[in-house]
Amino acid sequence: METTLAAPAGLDAYTGTFGVREATRLLWRAGFGPRRGEAATVASLGLDAAITSLTRPSGAPVLQGPEPYTEFSPRLNPGVEFEHDHLAWFDRMIRSSQPFVERMALLWHDWFGVAVDVGRLQQYNLMARHVQLFRTKGLGSFRQLLLDITADGAMLVRLDGDENAKGRPNENYAREMMELYALGPDRGAYTERDVREAARGLTGYTDDYAPSQGGFYNFRYEAERHDDGAKTVFGKTAAYEPAGVVDACVAHPLHPSFLVLKLWSAFIAVPPPEDQRKVLERVYLANGFRVRPVVEAILRHRLLYEGPALVKPPVVQAAGLLRAIGRGIETIAWTGETAGAGQHLYHPPNIAGWREDRWLDTSSLRYRWQLAFHALKGRQWQPGQAYPATETAQQAVGAALRFWDDPPAIRADTRTALVRAATRMGALATPGLTASERNGYRQNVLRHLVAGCHDNQVS
Repeated sequence: METTLAAPAGLDAYTGTFGVREATRLLWRAGFGPRRGEAATVASLGLDAAITSLTRPSGAPVLQGPEPYTEFSPRLNPGVEFEHDHLAWFDRMIRSSQPFVERMALLWHDWFGVAVDVGRLQQYNLMARHVQLFRTKGLGSFRQLLLDITADGAMLVRLDGDENAKGRPNENYAREMMELYALGPDRGAYTERDVREAARGLTGYTDDYAPSQGGFYNFRYEAERHDDGAKTVFGKTAAYEPAGVVDACVAHPLHPSFLVLKLWSAFIAVPPPEDQRKVLERVYLANGFRVRPVVEAILRHRLLYEGPALVKPPVVQAAGLLRAIGRGIETIAWTGETAGAGQHLYHPPNIAGWREDRWLDTSSLRYRWQLAFHALKGRQWQPGQAYPATETAQQAVGAALRFWDDPPAIRADTRTALVRAATRMGALATPGLTASERNGYRQNVLRHLVAGCHDNQVS
């Protein structure tokens, strides 16, 4: 594994101290947060080696930690139990030795926005293959990824690509390819004619359907279903086939800026300065449309470490809570609670994916509080257990922070508020409780406050 990165010419790379705070932010932005002690280990590598340890893993991923189960089942049954579909991927986010691969798979799932319960797409097996494609191809050529997605079973069913045939073109996929996947809306990148002509170029895919086979299967391209006539796309006339349509989109002058801006927004909270966008576009083109060099440059950028905080997606926040305390999936509730917080895996709200500007509101915040409850359930102080009777408010807050491995994102004013709350709880009249029991209950509250506070919802 390479441990050094050549900074692209002109990149405003981060040159400050790379300590636990910076390593923690990297682990949240490019993964699902640190395990206990992991941030210090990653910080000791230095910035470049820390990035490559995430982006260039070697070998097959290993699932580390407790095996998942629920109160109703000793093991997960994705494709059989509805809630388990979400839990099976959520488990990989918690336990995989290659969290960046899973985080990029989540990014592409959001990017392409395919949901298993929309229209004719009702098959988990197709969605599982769809996401596996992101794991295997998500860091390579975007051109190849887009071509593979074009022929992917879940996408063909979701956007009717399997019904797009010579003489009866279906424009759904061609439109979304331009608007959402490769060029962007309202940029003047394409016209209605481009969509219609590209749809003709994408004809030819088909499949079979049989209940005995679980639904749609045998996805393939049949030349006789393809419209082999001349088409004009972006002003150029040719006998476009699917690969040619993909190439036309990727070669479009507005494609590099679209890809760079959308990738950037997944990792950094503020838009890139124009000169930095151009630097990243050059990286993308010089590396043959490969994604990894662009993401590695973004992860080196000064604004990732010095810029404002970014709200954690709900499943990222939930996985991070469990990773922090070395816990696995023990309840089916994670599916409903993360969905309530705004994110149900395999079920983005529409083909445009999730709305990141809605991760935190008065409705979702309640469910984020519940995420902390489920992470802590069974890991709290229980009556009958020993607990210090003379613990001060400051000591109580320190213990709660240590429980969560002292997250560096907790601000000084938040610590002050926690001490104030601990002081008030310590002064409450608690008839029937010993001082030890009162302090134990106080510790339970503080652990939940730390997990649920604003500072822990962002990275």
